[in-house]
Amino acid sequence: MASLSFLADKNISYFTIPVALFTALWPRSFSAFQGPGQKHFDPANPRTFAARLEKSDLDKETVARILRAEAASSNGFEGLPIFAAAIVAGNSAGLSNKALNSLSITYILSRIVYNWVYIFLGGNRKLAGIRTPVWFVGMGSALALFVKAGLAKF
Repeated sequence: MASLSFLADKNISYFTIPVALFTALWPRSFSAFQGPGQKHFDPANPRTFAARLEKSDLDKETVARILRAEAASSNGFEGLPIFAAAIVAGNSAGLSNKALNSLSITYILSRIVYNWVYIFLGGNRKLAGIRTPVWFVGMGSALALFVKAGLAKF
């Protein structure tokens, strides 16, 4: 596939770590720094944000969407160390650029989809379950880097 040859040319995997950080930060930006949640966010005491929202005059669906954005952000930060360590392990083991790039890009794309599904589809009980397989794709790509690194040094 000539269109995917860029995956083998240069190793961009380390650059995906800051992108992964951005994907964890974006939902917080959506929930607290813009839109209806902004007036309820206290930068001096950010951990009170959820309680302040629940006492606000915002409608229930808006509050629920903002809280889902907060949860998506937390989930992104929880997975970030695993992903960063996987990138380091893969690079240390000398994995191919193609493996490093494709798995790191898969992780990033899964986080973008995960955030969108969690924030905008999470209120629909029939569609909310989509986020679990999307999460597994992301974590699976990080874990695949660990496994490939381990096998390379086996």
